[in-house]
Amino acid sequence: MVLCYTVCICKKKVMYGGDKKFMRVIAGIAKGHKLEAPEGLTTRPTTDRIKETLFNMMAFDLPECKFLDLFSGSGAIGIEALSRGAAEAVFVDSHKEAQNVIHKNLAHTKLSEKATVLGKDVFIALQELSAAGKVFDIIYMDPPYAAGVEQTVLEAIRCGGLLNKDGYIGVEHGSQYPLRIPAGYRLAREKSYKTTTITFLVLEETE
Repeated sequence: MVLCYTVCICKKKVMYGGDKKFMRVIAGIAKGHKLEAPEGLTTRPTTDRIKETLFNMMAFDLPECKFLDLFSGSGAIGIEALSRGAAEAVFVDSHKEAQNVIHKNLAHTKLSEKATVLGKDVFIALQELSAAGKVFDIIYMDPPYAAGVEQTVLEAIRCGGLLNKDGYIGVEHGSQYPLRIPAGYRLAREKSYKTTTITFLVLEETE
């Protein structure tokens, strides 16, 4: 898969409308649709500018891809992938409010038919997806920065055979929490700016 490497990350912001926080779909069939964000301090919705830069990196890989959005929050990342041509997207978030917002946003963008929302712990979800034989071309994960679960989730993805051999994983994490790359992966690209780093990983080639 093709992965361009220029990205600029800054502190995340959202638009406010009354008591609600909103973002927008940047491009594709749902371009311009507002997306609601869950209330609370545990979510960090990505600005349109950051999301646009991120998806420009993945643009050539999105058409007909299978996309997995872990720690989905509002679902904005997976919805953007669907809007830009992904064949399907699976959203995983254990928080009830986030699940409700993802369903709302999918209905609003008319993308529900291509989406599956798993409202459960990420490790249980990964086990179930692996048992179902699911394989994804692009996996994006944005866990709480201080949770320190990235390495364990990456190991679960590899052991479960969930990543296509030609696919990649994008891990968003705090710049103050360097990512330890577990066995079986290699670094494709990493870019840091201010408080946020995005690390792209691919599977190590095996003989």
